[in-house]
Amino acid sequence: MAGFIQKGVKNILQKNPHDVVFLSALRTPVTRAKKGGLANAYDHELLAAVLKATITRFPNLDPAKIDDICVGTVLSELGGSKAGRMAANHVGIPTTTSFSTVNRACASGLSAITSIANSIAVGQIDVGIGGGMESMTRNYGSRAIPTQLWSELKNSPVKDARDCIMAMGLTSENVAERYGVSRADQDAFAAESQRRAFKAQQSGLFDEEIVPVKTTRIPDPEVPENVEDVTVTKDDGIRGNTTVEKLAAMKPAFKQNGTSTAGNSSQVSDGASAALMMRRSTATTLGLADQIIGKWAGTQVAGCAPDEMGIGPAIAIPKLLAYTGVQKEEVGVWEINEAFASQALYCVRKLGLEGANVNPNGGAIALGHPLGATSGRMLAGLLAEMGRGGERVGVLSKCIGTGMGMASLIVRE
Repeated sequence: MAGFIQKGVKNILQKNPHDVVFLSALRTPVTRAKKGGLANAYDHELLAAVLKATITRFPNLDPAKIDDICVGTVLSELGGSKAGRMAANHVGIPTTTSFSTVNRACASGLSAITSIANSIAVGQIDVGIGGGMESMTRNYGSRAIPTQLWSELKNSPVKDARDCIMAMGLTSENVAERYGVSRADQDAFAAESQRRAFKAQQSGLFDEEIVPVKTTRIPDPEVPENVEDVTVTKDDGIRGNTTVEKLAAMKPAFKQNGTSTAGNSSQVSDGASAALMMRRSTATTLGLADQIIGKWAGTQVAGCAPDEMGIGPAIAIPKLLAYTGVQKEEVGVWEINEAFASQALYCVRKLGLEGANVNPNGGAIALGHPLGATSGRMLAGLLAEMGRGGERVGVLSKCIGTGMGMASLIVRE
């Protein structure tokens, strides 16, 4: 693989037959867990919606040409793989298309996309779909923190081993304390995320990337037998009336006298995403070259201490830039996941980035964070924003529970 990447932005911008390209990047609306429009939907129901929209968008592409599908998911029924494969077959993708799931915590979707990209790059497959799905409504409370674990691990003399099951909110508090990220700055960052997301939603910027989902809803939990059909079309976690003053009045969520609150942390959410990928030469052969919207130009992952997992992007991004030979100043748009304002703000400062081109349409604090699906949501938004602004190079990065960071370089065409 080391020889696959052409070093430097000049070479990366060139078009070559072996390029791994994107033809679409779609997502469902991202909605609030338990209270939002998709709270009654299954994760694989959401996956079915984006897979169906993907194959419908390309009527001249025989679904049998799709060699493999890889989906990121963290907390899922039947391990995700059985239900996901059923969903793919259900919407018309044949049994000749293979299917798998991957779990790298918050970067599960990016790992899935990278897995498909790598398979295309080395010639293992020609066409694939990488994406993610998550119903945190159904699974978050029961599976987020293990209740049963090998006793030797829970009492390990190695602190980093024990810290792998530390609550994510406490890792946020550690970052804030260790790196001097104040409560006021976190609240200001969160308010700006909400402002940007609300402005983008009101302007219709998310419409092209969102697949409406037809599902059911229970209006009154006390009368569960009353089920109504609904079509969910918009993200419903965005709070347009958020102010710094309102955020400042919120109590710490994870630690007494802490600085991380429900308002400056990512939302627990439901959603799914999918990106259609293939080799450029394959797209040309299939008559789809004029529908290429971008290409994958490399991914890097790096480890960090589990008890400050949020700093991962600040480690993975420099590794990605060194790997691809791209300079920081050559990147036009950055998507850095907002698991918590503390860690996102730290990463922005550590990397010396300009605030205006980092999460220009808001991030997970405003839009929500359906674990396995968030990377695909970020990819869809990144490609769309680069297209609107005429930017050619973008970076997508995630922090990862247990202490990692992951970053991918994306080129817009």
